[in-house]
Formats: sequence, structure tokens, C-alpha cells
Amino acid sequence: MQATRTFEDCLTERPKPTGIDVVCGLKHFAIITYAVPIDRFKGLFPDRFQLDTVEVNGQEMGLISVVPFIDVDFTSAVYLFPKFTMGQTNYRIYIIDTATNERCVWFLGTTLDSWTLFVPRHAWNLPWYAGNVQFDCSFDDSTGLYKQYKMDTQSTWAEASVELTQHRDTDFDFPGFPDTETALVYLTHPLAGFYYRRDGKLGTYRVWHKELQVKPATLMSAHFKLLADLGIVQPDEQQSPYSVLIEPINEFTIYLPPTIIG
Repeated sequence: MQATRTFEDCLTERPKPTGIDVVCGLKHFAIITYAVPIDRFKGLFPDRFQLDTVEVNGQEMGLISVVPFIDVDFTSAVYLFPKFTMGQTNYRIYIIDTATNERCVWFLGTTLDSWTLFVPRHAWNLPWYAGNVQFDCSFDDSTGLYKQYKMDTQSTWAEASVELTQHRDTDFDFPGFPDTETALVYLTHPLAGFYYRRDGKLGTYRVWHKELQVKPATLMSAHFKLLADLGIVQPDEQQSPYSVLIEPINEFTIYLPPTIIG
């Protein structure tokens, strides 16, 4: 079982943005997580990293999340700059960096619905791909819950669709964790991400955000082609997630440019 962790131990002051660092709101922010056998992650990331596993029903499992949202007011954190809005979906595996013992995530890649894709894809060689991302959501301000949450992405790299809903009586449920706070720290608060750049080199970047105020949700249907193509989560398994979390909007600071390691 995972050791107990608290937000008090991991929350930090926001590092002062400089240069080309950006700030943005993440609207309709969802984390759809799957627990799958550890052998399905073999060869996806370098030996420097190890899976941050959990025990579910007596079996050691790795966790992978699909994270869709809309970037709103995406702009410079330092200078007056135009603001952009764009749909995005991230695919991330929970890992430990054995060089630092930091819990972080391994990015398989991202779909982005914006002409600005050329900057991360070509200037920084990030594994970001074009996609037409559409959201159809209905949020009830009186309850603070979604009556409807639909996302559809048309993409040659990672076609995706998901439908979620929320109910008052849905509780957090995180098998393999000692308590809810430990699970939420694990799922919502990795601040470092690593990935293979499009040129094969190892890259990393960091983010900062406050404690996320997510609530549990229920999956109605899901189709994540990338997870099936890679043999990580098969189509029938995608209908039974480990957990689903939603927050209507939050704010992230992203520290740029990304760094090449080695």
C-alpha cells in the first residue's frame, strides 16, 4: 500500500515566473484514471523511472490517466500578451524519478486544438499532436456538479471521446491508498513531467498549482484509441476506470522552455 501523504507536506509557494513562463485556466478539467497490470508499461519510459504502483485486489498495478480540459486565458505569466483558448488532452503515467525520488508523470503525449501547436511541436520537439477537440458540458452552479460532460477529439494520433456525469451521493474510492488525501496528492499533484521528445531525447518541464478542488464523477462511456493501440487499456477495460475526477476550472503556471536531459 502507498505510504500516507498530505497536501501540507507537498504544497509550495509559487515560484516566481520569468521569461516565457505562462499561466492559464484549465476549464472542464477531468482526470480519468485506469489501473492496469504493470507489464503493460514495459518499454514506455527509460530505466531512470519506475512505476509508482498501487495494490488493487491483491495485484500490483500501474496507473495511467487521460486528462482533458480547455485552456482558457492562456497567456504570458510575466508580460502583457494576447490570450488564447484551446482544447487539450494529456496522456500520463504515474512514475517515480529514481534520480531525485520525486513522484512525477511520464507523458505519452498531448492533443491540442490550436494553430499555436507549432511552438511546442516544432520549436521544442514536444510529443504534441493536432486534434479537433469539442466539449459539450452542462454545469449546475446550485449543486457544483456536472449534469453532463462530453468531450470528443478527432485526431489521427489519439482519437478520443468520453462522457461523464456527477451525482451528490458519489464518494471518493481509491483502492490501494491508505486514505483519500494520499490518493488525491498522488493523482492531482505531480508537478514534474518527463517525456520522449520527437527527436528521441529525454525532456522535462514543470508546473505549479494550488491544491485542486476535484470531485468524484461517474463514467458513462469512453473511447481512447491511443490506450488501445499501445495495448495499455483495451476498449472494454476503458469502460471501468479506477477513478474519475472533475474540477470546473483551476489555474496552472507552466515554466518554460522545457529542458533537455542528458
